[in-house]
Amino acid sequence: MRLTVNGGDVEVDDRYASTPLLWVLRDVLGLHGTKFGCGAGFCAACTVLVDGQNQKSCQTPAGRAAGRQITTVEGVSGPVCDAVRDAWYHDNVVQCGYCQPGQIMQAAALLEQTPHPSDQQITDAMSGNLCRCGTYGRIRAAIKWAAEYKA
Repeated sequence: MRLTVNGGDVEVDDRYASTPLLWVLRDVLGLHGTKFGCGAGFCAACTVLVDGQNQKSCQTPAGRAAGRQITTVEGVSGPVCDAVRDAWYHDNVVQCGYCQPGQIMQAAALLEQTPHPSDQQITDAMSGNLCRCGTYGRIRAAIKWAAEYKA
């Protein structure tokens, strides 16, 4: 099975077609930025982009992502992602950091689709991403900062 991950093609044994993409990324390809949180699709720590759309990789069979563009937190780049990463630093978002790859991927996808989101749009977009440390206020502030910074 051929996967395109972070712009490069990789061959993965077909036996992994029904394995969650999360585990193929982490255990087969050695990309550890995508995190295991709940394994049930509720926390979004495992968020990756598949053809530019957020996917919970713990709930996405690897075979379903074959032939599509998969982007992990290690490979996401560009002005929007740079602004999000700078904003995360600027607003001191990270506490324990475990959920941050998923938070960053979600925030970058939001800003790609909605360059200047309202508070409600931020709430709606980020509501599926859980933060055990409760840094939601800092996450919101960072998204707003990134929206202005990248403009």
